[in-house]
Amino acid sequence: MGRLLAIDGLNIVRRVYEASPEPDSDLKAEIALRHALNSFRTLINGHEPSHVLPAFDYGGSTWRHALYGGYRESRAPMPAPLRAALPGFYAKLATFGLRPVSLPDVEADDVIGTVVVRWLAQNRGEAVVATTDKDLHCLIAHGARVWDHFKSEWHDHAWVENKWGVPPDQLPDLLALMGDATDSIPGVSKVGLKTAAKLLRTYGTLDGIMAGAGILKDSVGEALRKEREMLYLSRRLVQLKMDVTVGVSWNMLAWNREQ
Repeated sequence: MGRLLAIDGLNIVRRVYEASPEPDSDLKAEIALRHALNSFRTLINGHEPSHVLPAFDYGGSTWRHALYGGYRESRAPMPAPLRAALPGFYAKLATFGLRPVSLPDVEADDVIGTVVVRWLAQNRGEAVVATTDKDLHCLIAHGARVWDHFKSEWHDHAWVENKWGVPPDQLPDLLALMGDATDSIPGVSKVGLKTAAKLLRTYGTLDGIMAGAGILKDSVGEALRKEREMLYLSRRLVQLKMDVTVGVSWNMLAWNREQ
């Protein structure tokens, strides 16, 4: 059986770049990408995959922006020196034997979700997702494992429940309820992590929550009733798109251990 290693590329690159207190510059980008390349090598050597998917955001607007104009409006743009250096970084990954995937109109999360779920559905082996992005932890419900490269720790069902109070399959509903400031996803006002988790433990799903919202006489019930439309829009925004046309075959993602 094989092992797919899906790497959330910019999750590593941005964190390495932002770890340096130096001002933005070409040199800072060069040094950060050198360290990021070493991180990729460490991931591959540590997990010994048969296939590797290095996925990166393409940049610009995506289907989520088209759905909601305020999506990611508060997020700072990628520093220009780092953006300019990325094509060279992709070229280095290619010489290392990897095939970076970066597609317009979708995010790297969507690419990873599509490929990981397809891999598992075809019973090709285990799937490891290298990321700290909470959105991708829902893939644990499909059978994937999540690896935090920076803390060198595994995230599984128990880790997700301890962190967010719900199992991995309920993460999208949780994020829809509480919102996600990182991506400017509104969620429902007056609903934070603890309230969202409690609602999901009580009612099971968003539909179940909304069916019971009429009997909730507090401010939360009022907010749910008033903001129903935004709640379901938020749910669409946090949901991974699992039917992306990725344009690569398993052979293209196969890792040659002799590289």
